[in-house]
Amino acid sequence: MEGEPTLRLRIFNLNCWAIRYLSKRRQQRVRLIGDTLRQEGFDLVLLQEVWSEQDYSELKAKLAGSYPFSHYFRSGVIGSGLCVFSRFPILDTLLYQYSLNGYPYMLQHGDWFCGKSVGLVVMKISGIIFNVYVTHLHAEYCRDKDAYLPHRLVQAWELAQFIRHTSKAADVVLLGGDLNMHPEDVGIRLLRGWTGLQDAFAEAMRFEGCKNGCTLVPDNCFTDKSELLPFPLGIRIDYILYKAISSFTVKCEELKTTTGRAPGTDIPFSDHEAVMATLGDGEKDMGRQRYSSGRMAVLALLLLLLQAAAALATLAGLGAEQPFPKLSFCLLAFLALGVLVLATGLHLFHTMEVKMLHGTEDQMWMMLRALQERPSEG
Repeated sequence: MEGEPTLRLRIFNLNCWAIRYLSKRRQQRVRLIGDTLRQEGFDLVLLQEVWSEQDYSELKAKLAGSYPFSHYFRSGVIGSGLCVFSRFPILDTLLYQYSLNGYPYMLQHGDWFCGKSVGLVVMKISGIIFNVYVTHLHAEYCRDKDAYLPHRLVQAWELAQFIRHTSKAADVVLLGGDLNMHPEDVGIRLLRGWTGLQDAFAEAMRFEGCKNGCTLVPDNCFTDKSELLPFPLGIRIDYILYKAISSFTVKCEELKTTTGRAPGTDIPFSDHEAVMATLGDGEKDMGRQRYSSGRMAVLALLLLLLQAAAALATLAGLGAEQPFPKLSFCLLAFLALGVLVLATGLHLFHTMEVKMLHGTEDQMWMMLRALQERPSEG
């Protein structure tokens, strides 16, 4: 619509590998992630494996100036590890914990204790309602003998269902996270096929980073090289997926990944590479349709006016040797004027209706924010 700012959203997604007491150089890397995010000034940050609430609190304090809105999703025994930082207000949040998530007796893996989940935050950016999902699915551990494949498939299905049933009021859907699945795996095909989500790597107009967009690469000093022996270039298991709903359009202008060491340091952010996407072109198709329809309506009204003028000119005796009687032109002129008056009335009514709807929508969002900020009574 005219006067509406063009959408350009920069997104940062990373599995931070921040397991307290177990992850190598965790505190140093968390500080490095915070410093980088503060300098780069992304619009939206989606993090996984931030298992310590202390790490989240430190990131929140450090990033308060750049990302004043944030949310940490709590789940399971040690948490979901999911958190979101945003430049834009978070209007609502929701967490869904997957029904299957490993086995409690597999202590060496520990996924069951994490409470793997999908978190949802709802935001309004440039007048567009975004449903932003962040998730972390069950790890694979061994591709040849993947005992957790059924659990991961169930999680992919529940994720797809959760997105479908919670995104009906959204204009744009965005999913970021460590899905622990290769692009050709059945779980990814199920998720994308059922939700219609697009892969930012596949759709990006420009790409810079690891070959094939891999996010688990042998060049990373924290990566378990034995897991990547069948994949000398690495694997891609971290994603940014998106889609536009209704009459909106969104495209991925650029996608980047880190390539091992973080800029200016001798260590990476994590054992995973970060994925950074730039989404743009949030113009409403509906706005273009209204503009096109408006032009057609103006042309139609001009034709009616010309027709009415011709008929009136005939009645006034300005036309020469007309083949039709003056009564016919008189009726045609009144019909044209009637259509013109009706079209003008409908246009004014529609204009007032749209303004009222927009005004009511703004008031409802304002009330929603007020209810969220109001301390609970009792």
